[in-house]
Amino acid sequence: MKAVVCGAGRVGYGIARELAGEGNSVTVVDWSPELIDKVTTDLDVRGVIGHGSHPDVLERAGARDADLLVAVTYSDETNMVACQVAHALFDTPMRIARVRAQSYLKKQWRDLFNTENLPINVTISPELEVGRSILQRLETPGALATAAFAYGRLQLLGLQVDGNSPIVGISRDQLLELFPDIKLDVLGILRERSLFIPDGADPMMAGDQVFISVSAGHVGRALDVFGRASQRARRVVIVGAGNIGLYVARALERVDGMKVRLVEANKAQAEAAADALRKTVVLHGDGLDRRILREAGIEEAELALSLTNEDKVNLLTSVIAKKEGAGRSLCLVNEQNFQTIQDAMDIDVMIDPRAVTISTILQHIRRGRITGLQSMANGAAEALEGVILASSPLTGKRIGELDLPDGVALGGVVRAEKVYFERDELVIQENDRIIFFALKASVPKVEQLLRVSIEYF
Repeated sequence: MKAVVCGAGRVGYGIARELAGEGNSVTVVDWSPELIDKVTTDLDVRGVIGHGSHPDVLERAGARDADLLVAVTYSDETNMVACQVAHALFDTPMRIARVRAQSYLKKQWRDLFNTENLPINVTISPELEVGRSILQRLETPGALATAAFAYGRLQLLGLQVDGNSPIVGISRDQLLELFPDIKLDVLGILRERSLFIPDGADPMMAGDQVFISVSAGHVGRALDVFGRASQRARRVVIVGAGNIGLYVARALERVDGMKVRLVEANKAQAEAAADALRKTVVLHGDGLDRRILREAGIEEAELALSLTNEDKVNLLTSVIAKKEGAGRSLCLVNEQNFQTIQDAMDIDVMIDPRAVTISTILQHIRRGRITGLQSMANGAAEALEGVILASSPLTGKRIGELDLPDGVALGGVVRAEKVYFERDELVIQENDRIIFFALKASVPKVEQLLRVSIEYF
């Protein structure tokens, strides 16, 4: 596949890295010589210096022969025009644009992005995607990572194993034997920065991060087994009233019994948030000020969310919130280097907005009938959901007898309302939804299993 990526920032760099790592021909466009120099030095991609929406620049980048254009510059308008030019002049078949301004995405303007107006196949709003990711985390407070598949019927969780966990020293086979009535499976283990697919005899050890798939109705029991059970928060303090903070606050207002307080340092933004929200108490003040946090009721809060645009503010706010009595903390962190200090700072969950955006974009790029994708373990693995076709090499096989490639684990199969795991008796049929957990190097193998093209045969 030939791809043009407009924008060499964090998201553009991440998309280029993923696509180039899978053997695709990638050209990156950016007006910054420094960013182009970095991306071409680090990755096996071609670089073009110029404005991503200019026709001559896109032509030099190979848009005429490209299968895909991904526009993720810092300007919404540049991204949209790049897609328009790629369609009108070069007939690029697949066009994806990152659009941050929520005004473009309101329901009354939903006809804006179509072939007759702005010919964009997929619009990605980072703020909305990150907001959804946060809300998903709130559903399973005991998990470090979570992803829902098959319309929420199956969940994939990342769980920390500490020394007091009931499952320390227990292997996957022993776990399934001890709890045969809980619909779950163990897919991956991250141990000392090394992620691997365990076999049935591999024990789970203290310090591991274990990735499991579990039927939605059994999530609570699975968390109990791993010693990670935790009540869903009902008192929440949010720091940051940007698009993400507002999105999360609005969603939490719809939950019965939820008490939300929102802290914002910018007065105008705080006033706008107060006008937009109905039940949330909005405070104007600095989230790093202990007095403001105490006024927001941080000592009684079960969860503190630090959602400003500044990594360092989010990190320090989370630390102060925990010191002041908050039960758990979650913060947004764009800089990957900060991920290594999570334990030292006693922060429960860090979310990388860039990784969330990249996962969403990749879901629309992947070949085959892939309908869901989530990056796991800081990008070391991916969880993928696909729809089984009649021509799939998996059709007609028992799920317990699948000869999966190395580095790939079966997360489960969903048929109608029911979830099936490897130990169940089930023959895969057309239109079943199948979920895989794959180490990064093995993702192309999963794509081939779900591939539509006759080339596979």
